[in-house]
Amino acid sequence: MTESVTDERYNPYTGRRLVEGVEDLTPAAASLGLEPPRFCEHCGRRMIVQISPDGWWAKCSRHGVVDSIDAKLR
Repeated sequence: MTESVTDERYNPYTGRRLVEGVEDLTPAAASLGLEPPRFCEHCGRRMIVQISPDGWWAKCSRHGVVDSIDAKLR
């Protein structure tokens, strides 16, 4: 994925903007690595997600594809 111009980051499981000093609650399944990201970390947009028996991939219309192989989660 390419880097965005701003330094803003978003929670990939909730889509909420991450603010330093404010705790963002991540769903339990995501914390355990059982859930793929649903939102882009760079812009907070909802991503297209495809889950397969051996992993997943997620695509942001602006920032491209992230794959569980790239994230070392397979």
